[in-house]
Amino acid sequence: MSGVRLGERALQIGDGDARSIALIAAKTGLTGTAAIIVADDQAAARIQRAVTDTGALVDLRVVAEDRLPFADASFDAVVIHDISTITSAAGDRSTHWLRECHRLLRTGGRVVTIERGTPVGLRALFAGKPSPPVRVGGGGPTFTALQGAGFTAIRDLADREGLRFTEGFKTN
Repeated sequence: MSGVRLGERALQIGDGDARSIALIAAKTGLTGTAAIIVADDQAAARIQRAVTDTGALVDLRVVAEDRLPFADASFDAVVIHDISTITSAAGDRSTHWLRECHRLLRTGGRVVTIERGTPVGLRALFAGKPSPPVRVGGGGPTFTALQGAGFTAIRDLADREGLRFTEGFKTN
């Protein structure tokens, strides 16, 4: 669902499922760039183990400051794992992080966010109330946050296996 392809320059932010992160990083291949940003050393160690298992080459960094350590327009794609950690931050701070993603993307580049979607399996059985369905054409806090950071053509890609994927593009 990330849409990352061979030869692309891809940045991943967050420490969701380590195996998924490693597989996305491996997609860029030897001709592309795979960079991963995490918040702490424990997450970095967990992700490094998964990356080593896939044989991917990555630039894995622990970053705590407000400016991400890459030049403007450095990436073709940014994948944000667990977007709720960014959008639940205090208003200006969440907008700041998404604007950083916008700064790092080349014109025509895309951001893909991953967040909890409709529960499945036992989680669905004990959830109590159903989650809203995928919003065709966008909507909700992720859509609003991406729009506020300057992304356009925002759309929900899918809500499957308990995850919701949303995509936006940098057009300027």
